[in-house]
Amino acid sequence: MKYFWQKEKLTAQCVAGSLLLALTAAAPQVLANDAAAQRIRQLENRLQEIQNELIRIKTESAQTTRKVDQIQETSTQTTRKVEQIQQTTQQQKTGMDTGGSDVIEKRTMLFFRGGFARSDEHRNGATLESRVVPLGAQDQADRNAWYVGAGFDFQLTRDTWGLLPKTEVDAELMFEYKQFGHGVHGNALANEPSILAGAPLNPRGVTVNQFTLTAAPKIKFLHFGRFRPWIIPGGLAIHVISPPSESVTYLEPGVMFAGGAEYRLWKDFFVGADARYHLTAGSLDGSKIGGLTVGGYLGIGF
Repeated sequence: MKYFWQKEKLTAQCVAGSLLLALTAAAPQVLANDAAAQRIRQLENRLQEIQNELIRIKTESAQTTRKVDQIQETSTQTTRKVEQIQQTTQQQKTGMDTGGSDVIEKRTMLFFRGGFARSDEHRNGATLESRVVPLGAQDQADRNAWYVGAGFDFQLTRDTWGLLPKTEVDAELMFEYKQFGHGVHGNALANEPSILAGAPLNPRGVTVNQFTLTAAPKIKFLHFGRFRPWIIPGGLAIHVISPPSESVTYLEPGVMFAGGAEYRLWKDFFVGADARYHLTAGSLDGSKIGGLTVGGYLGIGF
């Protein structure tokens, strides 16, 4: 019995030893498997981090590329605008549109006029032909006259406010002096002493003249050219006559129409010709003072 008990005890010890040896042999393999799995997980995490970093770098690179493209596009647009401005400036300086003529940079022109004038009718007045006091020499001044004048062209726009290219609109302010006669024998009031006092005929000479002030829009065509025709579709005119009418009136408003052309001689110096017609409503106490002027002018831009 004791023998069997010892044999079972020995068998149990053998089995326990075998299990211990098996566990001891399997433990390194298990530990090795766990270390490999952990290393694989670490490598996967590292790869994921590298992939995320590559995605971030790619995104930032794309954004940088877009910004560079935008900067290049803006630079290109700026360069084109600068080139357009330079080209326009060069055209204005060299007058490319007119085969090499200079562009007028001045916005104001002073001009001096002179020429021939003709009144619509003979002048009556206080010391000329008189219907109230028909005494004395009763001469009439000629309907023809000479005139001198001057004025300013103030440039408002070079292209009619963007509506018509190369069509300039100016504001013209002009005055002129016309003389119809000098030493014209007048009526009794122009006698020295007056015939009304019983004196003999001794007429004094009377100067018949007229002063006109006008303000009008002037439309000039072919702004960049040497030759520039122009028109005035209508403008205000104020006439002052001397001697006055028999009712001692000497002011009369009217309308002026004009047309002409000018040629640039050199730099900002011009020579031109014009024709103007002054229209007045009715007569100034029996004196009609409307008429025509034709002549030339010299202009200087400044």
